[in-house]
Amino acid sequence: MLSKKAQYAFRALTHLVEHYNKGPVLISEISRKKKIPLKFLENILLGLKQHDILESKKGRGGGYYLKAHPSKTYIATVMRIVDGPIALLPCVSLYFYKRCNNCNEKRCGLHDVMENVRDATLNILERRTLQDLV
Repeated sequence: MLSKKAQYAFRALTHLVEHYNKGPVLISEISRKKKIPLKFLENILLGLKQHDILESKKGRGGGYYLKAHPSKTYIATVMRIVDGPIALLPCVSLYFYKRCNNCNEKRCGLHDVMENVRDATLNILERRTLQDLV
């Protein structure tokens, strides 16, 4: 399930996509227009900046803006930054793999099913971009 934090991140990013190439957007504007608590939004945008999704400008005319064209940032990338693994089990995660306790992956039917779910999900999320959200 997509966390509230990820939902807020995508709402904010959608606003920034709509304002792409129009200059930085004030965090207070994003908060107000997308109905996201300001303190929560500050944390989210800072995290996205630290992972090179966003850039910011300080001072008059400052705010946040997308670092790359919206068609270059994949939804899966943002989800991993904000929420971590996309896979439903740690033993099938591509980037956050962790062996499950008391489980033999070679003979685990749940592992096999969740691996198929992961692949189907990633097939969509790794092809869709922020541009697709608007």
